[in-house]
Order: sequence, then C-alpha cells, then structure tokens
Amino acid sequence: MKKIIFMGAIGLFLLGSCTGKTAHNHEAHNHETEEHSHEGHEHSHEGHTHEHGEACTHDHEHEGHNHEGHDHDAHSHEGHTHAEEAHNHDAHDHDAHAGHNHGEEAHGSDEIVLPVAKAKAAGVKVSTVQPTVFHQVIKTSGQVMAAQGDESMAVATVSGVVSFRGKVVEGMSVSKGTPVIMLSSQNMAEGDPVQKARIAYETAQKEYERMKALVASKIVSQKEFIRAEEAYENARISYEAVAKNHSNNGQSVTAPIAGYIKTLLVKEGDYVNVGQPLFSVTQNRKLFLKADVSEKYYAYLHTIGSANFCTPYNNKVYQLKELNGRLLSYGKSAGSNGFYVPVTFEFDNKGEVIPGSYVEVYLLSTPLNDVIALPRTAITEEQGSFFVYQQLDAECYKKQLVTLGADNGASVQILSGVHAGDKIVTQGAYQVKLASATNAIPAHSHEH
Repeated sequence: MKKIIFMGAIGLFLLGSCTGKTAHNHEAHNHETEEHSHEGHEHSHEGHTHEHGEACTHDHEHEGHNHEGHDHDAHSHEGHTHAEEAHNHDAHDHDAHAGHNHGEEAHGSDEIVLPVAKAKAAGVKVSTVQPTVFHQVIKTSGQVMAAQGDESMAVATVSGVVSFRGKVVEGMSVSKGTPVIMLSSQNMAEGDPVQKARIAYETAQKEYERMKALVASKIVSQKEFIRAEEAYENARISYEAVAKNHSNNGQSVTAPIAGYIKTLLVKEGDYVNVGQPLFSVTQNRKLFLKADVSEKYYAYLHTIGSANFCTPYNNKVYQLKELNGRLLSYGKSAGSNGFYVPVTFEFDNKGEVIPGSYVEVYLLSTPLNDVIALPRTAITEEQGSFFVYQQLDAECYKKQLVTLGADNGASVQILSGVHAGDKIVTQGAYQVKLASATNAIPAHSHEH
C-alpha cells in the first residue's frame, strides 16, 4: 500500500515537472522562433505533429519532441503572419508613394528642360502671345537711292590733268569747300587757261575804259561802246570763275556741299575737259526706296501704305514707320525695265543704309485684325517643317509644330499651332532647340 502511494506521488511530481518544462520550453522557443521569423528565416522540421492539448497523453520523451514540433508549427504560422504584415506594410507604403507621385506634375520625354540660369545666359526671352494687327504682304525687290536735293556733282571748271589733294576715297566725309582734286594745265600746248582768262580780262577792261572816255564826245558810237562793255563783262566773269580756286599748282576743285563722297568718276592722271563730272557728294539725310512690283499686283497698289526692307550687308530689317517713311507715288504704267511698276517711298537715313544698294522689299497692304503673329526669331525650321518653343513652366519647354502665313520681314503670321495666351520663346529659340537636339540637359521630373 505504501509502495502504491509512493509511486503515485512520484507520478504526480513527474507530471507537474513535465507541465512546467513544457510551458517553459514553449515560451522560450516562441521567443527564439519569433526572432528567426523576424529575420526572414524559414524552418523545416521532421517529426510528429499533433494538435494542441495532446502533450500529456504521451511519455516524457515524446512529450518534449511533440511540444517542440508543435511550437515550431504554431509559431511558423505566427511568423508567417508577421511576414505577411511586413509585406502588406511595404506594399501599402509603395502604393501610397506611387499615389503621391501620380499626384505630382511629371514632365514627358518630349519636353525640354532648360534651367533658368542657363536660359538667361543663352539670351532666351519669352513673350505671351496676343492678337495684333497684321498687314497683307507683297514681297519684291528694290533699290535704295539718294533723295533729290541731297546729292551734288562736282565738275571740272578748267581743262587739265587730275591729281588728288591728299588721300581721297569713296565714303570719306567732306565739308563744303574742302579741296578734293587739283587740275593742272602746266606744260600743255594750249597754255594755262587761268592765265589766258586773265589776259583776256585785262585786255577787255582796257578797251572798255577807252571807249567809255570817248563815247561822251561822240568820237566812238554808242553801238561800239556797248560792244566793248559786253566783251569786258564776259571776260571778267570768265576770269573770276577760274581764278577763284587757282594756285601755282593748278585749279582746285572743292566739295560743293557738306556730306560724304559717294562716287569718284576719275582717277589720278586722267585728263578732263571743262564741265566733265569728277565726283559726287551726298548728304544722306533723305533716301528713296524704289520697289519694282509685278504687274499682277497692280490692282492692289492703291492699298499699299508702308513697307519694310532688308539689306544684304547686315540682314537687318528696317521698318519705314520707324524711319519717318512715307509713300511718294506708285507708277501708273510699267517702266522701261520690263513688266514691273515702280513704287517709291522716302525715309530718313540714320547712317546705316548705303545709297545705291539693292534690297528685299515687303510692301504692306490691307491691315488684318486679331492675327496671331510671332517674330521671325521665334521660328525654327526642320526638314521643311516649322516649329516654335512653348514655355510650360519656369524651366520646361515644348516644341510645337506651326503653320505659317504671310511674312513681312520682321514677323510672320501663324495660321495654326499657337493660341492667344501661350508663352512662346521669341529670342534664343535655337538655344532651346540645341538643348533638345544634343540632349545637353537630360529630362527629369519636378516635384512641386
């Protein structure tokens, strides 16, 4: 009996020890397994599996093994739950971040990014497009000429050999009365014309004075006296004309007006006769623009009010409205140069236009209201197509295809591709094009 009681006590003790050890192992292994699960490791276990609550029906050895396997299985589910939660958390963060990015303004690959500092250094300027008044255009050619009254020709007052007074070139500035050419008759068979004029004058003067003393006493007739007086006056006029600028070296020819020598018609050593043109002087205060218009535009000539023209030597476009220009006349018939009708303007010369040069002329006809027009500097050309660059924000631009209309030399009518209110690059368009063509500045996304 005592033996049975003793064995029962030992059994109860072992049962309590098993339960405590199992709980302890379960708690310790849970913590260990939790660490492994958070580190992302997976465990594979062999052995018996059982449901929770079966541990006390097996012997001690199987109890320890089955509890260990159960703990792993149970915590594997718990670790899996933790992993899923972490995965869901990452997915949530990714979706939230993606939603944030979609909410931001992103620039497409077809857009050009040019930082503000670089755009300013490249001279890029942007203007807001507004409808304006634009004129129909007749494009033709023409010539700039000196206005009447602003040009004078110097001629030879005596016959002689030409020699220049110092260095004389076309375009040099001269004042009125400045000596330009010397005409010498020394060693010529006909002699010095000034000396001959002086002798003729002195002889006529003596004859006139003699007749004047005798006409009162009627020794000579009144008719003879008048003839002597006429010869004297002619000789005096001739002598004074040639003696005015005469020196021992010859006859000096001076500039008739102040201005610039336009053309030299003789060269050093040439022999000239009396009245032969030597050089011309222009003041260039007023110039004429003569445009040759085809006969097919004759019906529109009465609508022409002004013009622009482009010179070949500096490719600058001049607008007559900025040069106090005005229409003088247009021809009523074709000229002698063919099937063209002349149209003539007058304008102020500010020293940049060369008289006599041939120019491209843009005749401005009927005005058109509410027209979209851009400066020629805003337009670029690629393989026959024309583009402008629209500013989207402070440093982002977009290439825009446009259809062009009339061209007045300074600006171009835009038929499609640009609307009122658009911000268009009007200066430095080729710098923006270069940034796109060479990929000098890679595209990127802005966060706002």
